[in-house]
Amino acid sequence: MTVYRLAWCLFILGWTHTRLQAETVRVYAAASLTGPMKRIERIFEAENDIEVRTSFAASSTLARQIEQGAPAEVYISANPAWMDYLVSRELIHPGTRTDLLGNSLVVVVPRGEGFHIEWEKEFDIATAFEGPLAVADPDHVPAGIYAKQALVRLGWWADLKGRLAVGQNVRSALAFVEQGACAAGVVYATDAASSARVEALAVFPSGTHDEIVYAIAIVRDRDGADIRRFVEFVKSAPAFGLFREDGFRLPPAKGRLERPLRD
Repeated sequence: MTVYRLAWCLFILGWTHTRLQAETVRVYAAASLTGPMKRIERIFEAENDIEVRTSFAASSTLARQIEQGAPAEVYISANPAWMDYLVSRELIHPGTRTDLLGNSLVVVVPRGEGFHIEWEKEFDIATAFEGPLAVADPDHVPAGIYAKQALVRLGWWADLKGRLAVGQNVRSALAFVEQGACAAGVVYATDAASSARVEALAVFPSGTHDEIVYAIAIVRDRDGADIRRFVEFVKSAPAFGLFREDGFRLPPAKGRLERPLRD
């Protein structure tokens, strides 16, 4: 009887520990998703007996943290290449990766301080504005990678690369413009729309950079009913309505393309 009771107690303790773990879903999400993800988190927690803890940073930073063993259950990247990075290291649960959202890239300026711009290689961008141009780090942050692609393809990179104010993520780049430290910046349209202190001057034309695709997946060895319930909620029509309020759109219908981490 003593052995039976001990085994039963150990079973109950193990089951309780498992439930406590399952009832907290830890999400690592791209910084540009901060606004809608916080709203989604609150709604999901109100409707389910599950706690959601979301960490926001550059997709590259989060991917490397997961690679180093950070306790994330769900990863949402602003660039398929960083999802590819984790897939190649067998750190994503097979069959859970889904293209979630699309976005646009814009030139942003302090509100009321715009300037003329033309999407032509012959346009003299260097004299169009004074001071530094804010961008997320073009070496590894998705928003910065897209920005560099656009500037290179427009033939503007050589004139502007010495004037870059580099942020650790897209929100940092936006803050440089909000604070007046930069006369212009390159950020996502959704980030520009989230701030009353800036305005989107112009949208980069299609073809100047790779299509912006956000992907979501469950981290390997972290699968569970509560985790899948949260992921399905993020992929649902009501959740997309919240994303759309911030300017996000559906991902490209033609599907995901392979992209390098660097241009």
